[in-house]
Amino acid sequence: MNGPYRTGSFRRRLRVVVSEPGLVEGGLEDDFHYFRVALRHDGARVESMEARSLRWPWSTCPGAAEPLRALAGMPLSLRCLAVGDWADPRMNCTHMFDLAGLAVAHAARGGPPGTTRQYDLEIPAGAQLGGRHTVRLWRDAVERLAWVLDGRVCVDPPPYSETRWRGGFLRWADEHLPVDEAEAAIVLRRGCDIGMGRGIDLDAVPCAVDIVDVQGAVCHTMQPGTVELSRRNRGTIRDFDTDPDRLLAEGP
Repeated sequence: MNGPYRTGSFRRRLRVVVSEPGLVEGGLEDDFHYFRVALRHDGARVESMEARSLRWPWSTCPGAAEPLRALAGMPLSLRCLAVGDWADPRMNCTHMFDLAGLAVAHAARGGPPGTTRQYDLEIPAGAQLGGRHTVRLWRDAVERLAWVLDGRVCVDPPPYSETRWRGGFLRWADEHLPVDEAEAAIVLRRGCDIGMGRGIDLDAVPCAVDIVDVQGAVCHTMQPGTVELSRRNRGTIRDFDTDPDRLLAEGP
């Protein structure tokens, strides 16, 4: 099922910023999504978590802002996956939830207004579909990770090539790597799977229920009672391959 942008690279940018004392704002943008979150905290716990959808693939995606509010009350944590200890990831939008996890970790690190962390990802078209491809991650404009994939396996470098690629990579990173290394690895690992959509004609699937048997109930949109109502938000795919600085141009 071929679609637009079958060459080049999928690009994703994630940015979290201390906007003012007690407020962290975050943004995530890639070929298929643009979400923002705003986290208010008291220095120890999340007081509120709000989300905005600026570009999204399914008609029901913006509704995931509601379950994300359940993060209110959770303790701040340097672990970006700590949000999954407090709320069910499958009931949330995967991308809002990941961004919320980065915002919680950024709030836990602290810092004055203006303190920023930014991730940039480059996933070549066809990565995980066969042949060797190098996927890369930059944190604050410094390259931190470069993995060689051969199909759906990371073959270099260790220790990433020595653990399960599917069904446990995020948990392994969270449990075995230093917290900053784990965060970067989790961000890149997630991006590898999302980047597989580059070159696929996603607009050819009119209803989310048409693919729920393949994807499973992995997120808010794919839950029973929601998936039957969800329609494709056509015309929302963008190409940032040659101009990644357009990502998050509207902030934060």
